Amino acid sequence: MDGNHDLDNVSSSPVRLLLASTSPRRAELLRAAGFEFDAVRSDVDESPLPGEQPRDYVLRLALGKARAASPAPGQIVIGADTTVVVDGAMLGKPGSAEEAAAMVARLAGRTHEVWTGVALRLDGREVCDVGISRVEFAPMTAEEIAWYVASGEPEGKAGAYAVQGLASRFVTRIDGSYSNVVGLPVALVYQLLGRLRDRRSG
Repeated sequence: MDGNHDLDNVSSSPVRLLLASTSPRRAELLRAAGFEFDAVRSDVDESPLPGEQPRDYVLRLALGKARAASPAPGQIVIGADTTVVVDGAMLGKPGSAEEAAAMVARLAGRTHEVWTGVALRLDGREVCDVGISRVEFAPMTAEEIAWYVASGEPEGKAGAYAVQGLASRFVTRIDGSYSNVVGLPVALVYQLLGRLRDRRSG
């Protein structure tokens, strides 16, 4: 990849990006939007702090992932973290099939929020923000919940579902960014690249 990058014209010039995640969903979203990037695993402790609110939680993890990565010179790091919020409670990744079933049952027939924190880092400069989408689930029978959990799809997914997969048959409405629900609000990434450009030239 060309080492010369131009933050003043990110729409037409390749920008060197390092995705601090090995999530195939986030990688596919960036790829589909035409971004060139490398990907690296960036592990952080995803346990919420006592009393931590969703915005603070996803921003802390996104920044932690961006800071934990080791980019090449001139490479912009993207860190992101997603959580599902219902009744003010954050639903992370289920630890068991029973926990996944309980999460899906809690979402069925209701509207919840998906929060994704995004952090971009370049040579010590950082910009970050949060994308929020509202997702409505159709009512689900116990048999439908059991079928979905048995598919294995909830494993490793915040809120125990994947909107781009089998769960799509139960999603009746999305207000906000669809890519945010998948795991990375691509339009927000693009906006943050512009903010990073402005900060660089300021």
